[in-house]
Amino acid sequence: MAKKRPSRPSVRDALRVPAGNRRGIPLQPSAHPIGPDSKAAAAADLARTGTRLAELQEALHAEGVTGGHRSVLLVLQGMDTSGKGGTIKHVCGQVNPQGLRIASFKKPTKTELRHDFLWRIRKQLPDPGYIGVFDRSHYEDVLVARVNELVPPETIEARYDQINQFEAELAERGTTLVKCFLHISPEVQRERLIARLKNPAKQWKFNPGDLDARARWNDYQQAYAAALRRCSTGAAPWYVVPADRKWYRNWAVGQLLLETLEHMQPRTPAPSFDVDAELARIMDSEQPR
Repeated sequence: MAKKRPSRPSVRDALRVPAGNRRGIPLQPSAHPIGPDSKAAAAADLARTGTRLAELQEALHAEGVTGGHRSVLLVLQGMDTSGKGGTIKHVCGQVNPQGLRIASFKKPTKTELRHDFLWRIRKQLPDPGYIGVFDRSHYEDVLVARVNELVPPETIEARYDQINQFEAELAERGTTLVKCFLHISPEVQRERLIARLKNPAKQWKFNPGDLDARARWNDYQQAYAAALRRCSTGAAPWYVVPADRKWYRNWAVGQLLLETLEHMQPRTPAPSFDVDAELARIMDSEQPR
């Protein structure tokens, strides 16, 4: 009797932060726990992933248009230059933009500050059939707010629980969350900031405030570790994506999104009309004059 072949390990399993994780940030920024070992191989694999992603996204969108309730929310968090924008371009750029809803969260406005911290997040959630993408997210309110002491520690503690409850509600109503921490090293961030300042075409992306955050690097790493520990749940796990190598980052996020959609198995709904009868009507109709 032939032995059963072991199943291929999934990227979701390799990068997932276990619920109740106590190891801090469990992967290094240059880690390579799974997947291709070269830029060329990753690019080829990502291209194949893109074809399948587009098919699955179309099926998900068709579900939503015809009364389905499911959606996907890709959350991208990371230090400056970790590649949130690049990930959106190289991964999400492979699917039909009509099925995407992209939101970027910056410093809260005066209007937003008058509301609960999740108020502005709820306004940007994807509708059924859509893939939503958050460039930063509600986690800013337990990261920046914690490091800069914008609210008391007890408020931060309460927010972890509020986030878990909020994400559980999203999952219950049909939104699958894919939360990615794009993890880079301070050495790589330094290289990217210098390259950004030396390139006139990229200088617009530089913000002097980035250096203020860099000066608090260890504090931010502790804040991220706490968020991963407190908010990686069965309903909404965190994934640590090593991001020192852009090609690996893009490949990993693409695979996480692909595995998520394949697990969801969206299906294009059957037509509510007689296809043969409609074809016959077309064939029998006169040409427009």
